[in-house]
Amino acid sequence: MTEGEGAPAAIAGQGSQNLMLRVVAALVLAPIAIAIGFAGGWLWTALVTLATIGIYLEWLTIVDSARATSVAMAGIITLVLSGALLATGRIESSLMASGLGLAAVAWLSPGRRGWNAAGLLYASAAATSSVTVRLDHAFGFVALMLILLSVWVTDIGGYFAGRAIGGPKLWPRVSPKKTWAGALGGLIASLVVAAGFAAFDLGKSGPLLLLGAVLSVASQLGDLFESAVKRRFGVKDSSHLIPGHGGLMDRLDGFVAAVVLAAIFGFFRGGVDGVGRGLMVW
Repeated sequence: MTEGEGAPAAIAGQGSQNLMLRVVAALVLAPIAIAIGFAGGWLWTALVTLATIGIYLEWLTIVDSARATSVAMAGIITLVLSGALLATGRIESSLMASGLGLAAVAWLSPGRRGWNAAGLLYASAAATSSVTVRLDHAFGFVALMLILLSVWVTDIGGYFAGRAIGGPKLWPRVSPKKTWAGALGGLIASLVVAAGFAAFDLGKSGPLLLLGAVLSVASQLGDLFESAVKRRFGVKDSSHLIPGHGGLMDRLDGFVAAVVLAAIFGFFRGGVDGVGRGLMVW
């Protein structure tokens, strides 16, 4: 066998191993996230806070600011304080704490001030949105599950459709592997999830299908956004924390975009205490 013949086989083997790692990691992490999401309250807020702290630190690593200890600590303190306030339902106070934290990060940054502040804004938006969606006792968990499942199946559907069909690239300069076929496959998978929610009488079919489509598109745009940031700084993975997935940002980029958009939409329809209701009740 020549070197040229062996290379494709080696790449295929690495791809299969990576897929297996992704599946195993998902089978372990997904049930934990669902169980804690179902419990809600302090448990869910604690998980969200830990995840967003990880996201913030990975962002600093990507933009080459990880060695700025004061910037890292200011962001961590902000996210912990914001999480504690969110857990007690003090959303306005949490937003004020996040604003003060952003100012502190910008002031303490020795360089890349805008990028460092953007990282905390990204993490804070993810934390606030994830917690406020779940705060609604009647519809919070259902709304959270719709978002999570839409994001997960968009990723899965996009992966398999992209590999099976191939074709034109979606945005090759930013993400060379993503295809239009994968994007469409992810969208269709999300619509199937939305139809399932409607079939179980968890909402009206029309609005749910529209919401499923919007969440899928948001998830894919969030993925592209993270890819663009990493490419800007010449980074492949945000970290190697999750086997087969890379880092927390690599795994949660689509969820962050989807949950932030969902929280904004739910807030305008249901108010601060009814974000979940705003998403699910039409």
